[in-house]
Amino acid sequence: MPHSARVDVSTFLDSRPMGRRQWLVVLLGFIVLAFDGFDTTSIGFVAPALIDDWGVARHDLGPVMMSSLFGLATGSMVAGPLADRFGRKWVIIGSVFFFGVWSLASAYATGIASLTVLRFLTGVGLGASMPNTATLVSEYGPKRRRSQVVTGIYCGFTIGAALGGLGSEYLIQHFGWRSVLVAGGVLPMAFAALLLLTLPESINFLAQKPALKHKLLQAINKVAPGLANASTVFYSSEEKLQARNSVGALFAPQYRLGTLMIWVTLFMGLLTMYLLASWLPLLSRDAGLSLSQAAIIGSLLQAGGVLGNFTIGIKMDRWDHHKVVGLTLLGGAISAVLIALQQPTMQVLCPLIVLLGYFINGVNTGSYALATQFYPTQIRATGVSWATGMGRFGAISGAGVGALMLAANWSFAQVFLFLTVPAALGITALVIKSRQHRTHLNITAVR
Repeated sequence: MPHSARVDVSTFLDSRPMGRRQWLVVLLGFIVLAFDGFDTTSIGFVAPALIDDWGVARHDLGPVMMSSLFGLATGSMVAGPLADRFGRKWVIIGSVFFFGVWSLASAYATGIASLTVLRFLTGVGLGASMPNTATLVSEYGPKRRRSQVVTGIYCGFTIGAALGGLGSEYLIQHFGWRSVLVAGGVLPMAFAALLLLTLPESINFLAQKPALKHKLLQAINKVAPGLANASTVFYSSEEKLQARNSVGALFAPQYRLGTLMIWVTLFMGLLTMYLLASWLPLLSRDAGLSLSQAAIIGSLLQAGGVLGNFTIGIKMDRWDHHKVVGLTLLGGAISAVLIALQQPTMQVLCPLIVLLGYFINGVNTGSYALATQFYPTQIRATGVSWATGMGRFGAISGAGVGALMLAANWSFAQVFLFLTVPAALGITALVIKSRQHRTHLNITAVR
């Protein structure tokens, strides 16, 4: 391949097929999120055995569960600016090692207080790794497949959580509940060492650092051998921002409204998801299903989510991003209404819960993909991470709202009818963002 005199680093991947190095980044990102899924849900898997071992009540674990969610939000919002300043690779590796260390430390907790602190620290690492991994993967994906690769790696989270459930059952039975946290610590720490050897830095990020031109040249030629040499001029056609810090840039005039609308969409999506993930089995049991049937219903919600995570990216790469996510929200609202209007039996609930899981999980991963495409390289990690952090507060709210509903003796049907409210707010936010996006494109075209 002849050398190119000039290379636009923001677009040169778009006309090329996905190469081995790009697929390597996707695979590594998938595995990172699989570890995220295992470690995020591990405390739920060990909770019954922990309660028996320590002789505590179920509600005593409330601070432990909540601290992890607050840690996830904190990690997301802190790590994004760091990744925009120091690079995606080092923040990802550091965060994977970080949550591995504190998961391992959690295995040696001696009481609720120490476990609460250790799960918060674990959550910080988990919250830092997910959005920055999505950012790196999006920057190695060609535009025509960018949403697909981003939402595809989020399947790793659900699969990691599912495999964690199966693995935890074996580990607890043979080695005790602490072994689950040991596995959730040692394996990510070992994988962080592998990432150190194999994970490449973002080409888009390297292009912003003139001092790293030699590394940019190497990275370009590993993706497209022979494309560039020492005399090649690298540039980016992306918009350059004049801002003192990446967080402040999220509120620049051209990004302010879009930033807020992405936050609203993710907040509502994760509120819905965590309300159901936290309380659906209990709601199902209260509606007359057996304990085993209620567990199956909870699993089916996640099963539908895997399919939703995978397919929404394909749809977003083919059609308008905002319409796809908005229609997915609408599909979730319709599914919730159908569930509310039916008598809760296994025959009725099983297909409808799978459908609901497909839509509400798809909304969340679609919103992450929307964020990766909305922001330029200069603030992309910050934009995705802060959106993720705001979404985490939606998750915390969802768990709390569900508790209030149960305390108020809301019926099964009333809870599902309520889900149309966050869906409507999310759709409204997407409509507003879509209109701003079209206005911005028209202004750019005129210029």
